[in-house]
Amino acid sequence: GGLWGALTAVSPQDWEQRQEEDTLLIERILLLVRNVLHVPPDPAEEQGVDGDASVHDRVLWALHISGMDDLLKFLASAQVEQQWALHVLEIISLMFRDQSPEELAALGQGTAGAEHGEDTRELETLRQQELAEKRARALQRPSRHSRFGGSYVLQGLKSIGDRDVVFHKGLHN
Repeated sequence: GGLWGALTAVSPQDWEQRQEEDTLLIERILLLVRNVLHVPPDPAEEQGVDGDASVHDRVLWALHISGMDDLLKFLASAQVEQQWALHVLEIISLMFRDQSPEELAALGQGTAGAEHGEDTRELETLRQQELAEKRARALQRPSRHSRFGGSYVLQGLKSIGDRDVVFHKGLHN
């Protein structure tokens, strides 16, 4: 976007080579981003379908698409850009303002708590179905044990090599 282009044109320059206007431009853009993120949510405006992203989330997505998040990471990590650290810290703080630490920690571990709970419930229902199928199969089998299961040697009947024939019968056949 326009802000990204303005910042990328100015930011690669060494801080000693920057003009006063360039420094003011960077500061004004960072303040603009901070102020946009600082706008409180309006619940009346954001009533939509449950799956809709909030205005704050859409602003964050636009910042991500424009590459502003990469520039913020650069400004936060570059040694020569320490003068912007407070602005970057404020912006990052506002980016995460609606998040609870527990949710962020769960996301850092790979799954959110709600998703984990949903997965657990799904696995439990599958397990219950499997147990029900196992019980149904057990009920279909005759309750009386056949004493004639296993292996038999048929004496007097010769197989290959002049040995007695060995017959195998499964317990459930």
